[in-house]
Amino acid sequence: MEKLLNISSGPHVRDRWSTRFIMLIVSASLMPAAVLGIAFHGIHSLFVILASVASAVGTEFIFDKITHRPDTWKDGSAIVTGLLLALTLSPNSKLYLPILGSVFAILVVKCFFGGLGRNFLNPALAARCFLLISFGSDMTDFSVKNGVDAVSSATPTADLLAGKAVNVTRMFLGNTNGIIGTSVIALLIGGLFLWAMDIIHGQICFSVLIGFALFVGLFGGQGFDPRFILAHICGGGVVMGAFFMATDYTTSPVSKLGQLIYGILIGVLGGLFRLFGSAADSFSYSIIIANLFTPLIDMYIIPKPFAYRRKAIEARQALAEAGIESRTEEKKTFLGRIPKPVIALAVITLVSGLALSGVYTMTKDTIDEQKRIAKAMSYKAVCPGAEEFEFPGEVEAWITENGGAVYGTDFGRCYINEAVIGKDAAGDTAGYVVSVTTADGNDGNISLSVGVDEDGVVNGIAFTELNETPGMGMLCGEPAFMGQFEGAAVDRFELLKGGGADEEYEIDAISGSTVTSSAVVNAVNAGLDFINNVMKGGE
Repeated sequence: MEKLLNISSGPHVRDRWSTRFIMLIVSASLMPAAVLGIAFHGIHSLFVILASVASAVGTEFIFDKITHRPDTWKDGSAIVTGLLLALTLSPNSKLYLPILGSVFAILVVKCFFGGLGRNFLNPALAARCFLLISFGSDMTDFSVKNGVDAVSSATPTADLLAGKAVNVTRMFLGNTNGIIGTSVIALLIGGLFLWAMDIIHGQICFSVLIGFALFVGLFGGQGFDPRFILAHICGGGVVMGAFFMATDYTTSPVSKLGQLIYGILIGVLGGLFRLFGSAADSFSYSIIIANLFTPLIDMYIIPKPFAYRRKAIEARQALAEAGIESRTEEKKTFLGRIPKPVIALAVITLVSGLALSGVYTMTKDTIDEQKRIAKAMSYKAVCPGAEEFEFPGEVEAWITENGGAVYGTDFGRCYINEAVIGKDAAGDTAGYVVSVTTADGNDGNISLSVGVDEDGVVNGIAFTELNETPGMGMLCGEPAFMGQFEGAAVDRFELLKGGGADEEYEIDAISGSTVTSSAVVNAVNAGLDFINNVMKGGE
């Protein structure tokens, strides 16, 4: 009885390589990216990696013991999951993020569905999406404090989408802001090594890159500019997703044609989210969605058994020799062998992309004009005595030189967009206005204008971007909160989370929205500091 064979779900052993050996090779292929990530981003990156891997292995070990299962933690898959998750996190991540993410990946996504080979989503990616949804602000904190760009908060991908110039060479090396595993050259070394050893399927990783590049070229607005396309490929986790995430055996199709369609689907969705989505680094979602389509692809695209064609040919030859006409269907063309649902999905995706691109192109000028008008109205609102606004050359030069950099060290992730001097009808200075963006909002960026008159009295604030939770964070845009800043002759405001403000420098936080309230106060303080120390020269 003990020699009986049983049928189980994949991955199945197809050659002399065991699961443990494959996972060891995958872990080794990720080492170049991990080492460069630690070298570029500092020692805290090492702690994030260790916390993630230890939590993943520990979770599977405890689960095996509690459920009396074999010691599956020894196969090395938990190490790969923890390592992949860590490489997708910011080098500044608080340690509870990799710990919670690894527990979710192993326990919920993997063990609760039966263990290795039975999960329907990539565990590391599912955990990253879980963390992005649950801890958005912490997951998007890409400022590096122990390595290069110590004051920069925007990733190269975010700068690229904002129309700013990016250094493709530094992106390729990984010497930029972003996740720990941001080194493209290190990921390519590891990924091509896996492909050369036939551990991953080339039709998946290369079709992902080709599909993504074609979509960016068609709908990116700059045609097939090699530098533009290469910059997009080098940012946002595209290379890591193509070689290490999309190629997961359990969550990818079996047939070569299915893998090709699966890869193109990921590339197209990744390009769609990159160009028209709200988040710059959203490639993870494209792979997760494609994982859900894998069962459908495998249902309709079934590889032919070995020797099937040979037997069919021999049968037709035998019938022909016997003088019997064969009624076997003519060999279908390549397109004829693609199931209609797959064609429909591809057409829907293409039409959706064309429609979105068309709408974006037609409305881009209108949207830009509306933004310009909204910004001008906000300037007038916070500097009512001004008839016109001037852009000081030296201030513009400072902003251009430090574009994307966090302003100061005490205001969170705030950066200065624009600064103007308001002039009255006589040409005298009526006040100063600064446009500030903070990345510390609960649900994304918050942009506002803060105005100060010639005597240093705050005229007020006006929001140009506020997308916080309705009924909570959005209350910061109500007069009851905004009015607290008006008429205060202070250099800095202080947020009171418990309420009871009675001094002009004190601001009562919105109950239940201290994160948004704190972000707004920090942005206002950054604007005041910029006016006093840069525009006024420290007067």
